[in-house]
Amino acid sequence: MHLRKLGASALNVSELCLGTMQFGWTADEAASFAIMDAFVAAGGNFIDTADCYTNWLTPGLAGGGAAEEIIGRWMQARDNRGRIVLATKVRGRMTEGPDGEGLKRTRVIRCCEDSLRRLQVDYIDLYQLHWADLATPIEETLGALDALVRAGKVRYIGASNYPAWRLMEALWRSEQHGSPRFVSYQPEYSLMERAGFEVEARPLCLHYGFGVIAYSPLAAGFLTGKYRGGQDVQSARAKFVTKKYANAHGCAVIDQLEAIGCARGKTIAQTALAWLLSNPVMTAPIIGANTPAQLQESLGAAGYRLDAAELAALNAVTDYPKNTRPIWD
Repeated sequence: MHLRKLGASALNVSELCLGTMQFGWTADEAASFAIMDAFVAAGGNFIDTADCYTNWLTPGLAGGGAAEEIIGRWMQARDNRGRIVLATKVRGRMTEGPDGEGLKRTRVIRCCEDSLRRLQVDYIDLYQLHWADLATPIEETLGALDALVRAGKVRYIGASNYPAWRLMEALWRSEQHGSPRFVSYQPEYSLMERAGFEVEARPLCLHYGFGVIAYSPLAAGFLTGKYRGGQDVQSARAKFVTKKYANAHGCAVIDQLEAIGCARGKTIAQTALAWLLSNPVMTAPIIGANTPAQLQESLGAAGYRLDAAELAALNAVTDYPKNTRPIWD
């Protein structure tokens, strides 16, 4: 698996990042260990999590931190901390009450300490703000991150789900105060979800050299092809995905991915990931799995790149953007 530089940082990360939202939820601890083992065996070194995974499972948010704890126990068992680029996030609700979520200075510092404890590490490679907190001045949050970097508890900082204007404000404040600046951005981005990233945030990321770590690169599983024709709609998630994407446009995207994949000896999902990996702004799509066997298909995208004609075909079938210059010029 190829390594790529994450933005302006000194971090060299694998071209595929392992997402861990499933850990402690749809993948128990044994399965989570096996997934991480398989990922590392394939050459992966980049693992992304969040403190709030999986707080939605238990009353009173008691499940928050479960994924971090599993990763921490795995790194201790494998004695491999130095070989892993570890990313986690802060912002989500962890406790009840007014201070249970958000990005105020004291909370960011406290949540980082809690993540360090759960992960059983001395530092976090990439500490990301999970969503914007518009009720807290950005300079207050950046001040907390500055303190964590100066204390050696965080190496680099990034943002997820931020509107482009807030990213720009953060860059300005970092320059104004001489504090660490974001090196990465984590948006939702796939062939089915393009405009939210491409219209404003993508040009900003290119201009300022952000590393981009795309989540939901398979559009909640739709870009595996398994929902085509209304198949596999038993779960609530499957019904949501089918309702949102399984229309004429979505089926046309799947058909084009299948045509390209068949010619290359690759699957629909691998070709959807290759579309991202061929994008010059992309550092690493985030892949997830419930089992090592499920992970293997996504790992098959490593090293897979599309040529100009294949990219043009996929860009055309997604019908975006209209009446504008090519997006990857």
